[in-house]
Amino acid sequence: MEEFDELVSSLTPREDNEAIKSYQNTTAVACPACETPFDDMVVCKREFTSLELDFEMDLCTTIHDGDVVLFTHK
Repeated sequence: MEEFDELVSSLTPREDNEAIKSYQNTTAVACPACETPFDDMVVCKREFTSLELDFEMDLCTTIHDGDVVLFTHK
């Protein structure tokens, strides 16, 4: 998906491990789901992944290549 690759290229990589890959939105890119800027994008690589959240936030979601993608809004 060319749009997804373009989105990723606009973000700053933060973490990449066997469970997740995360990016920070440092340029106020709009969320593809709600069209407002998001804070972070998290790609869940495993079928089951647990995320430890430090605070309450809104989430938007999509699926890309079979992986769940989360967009966080603080």
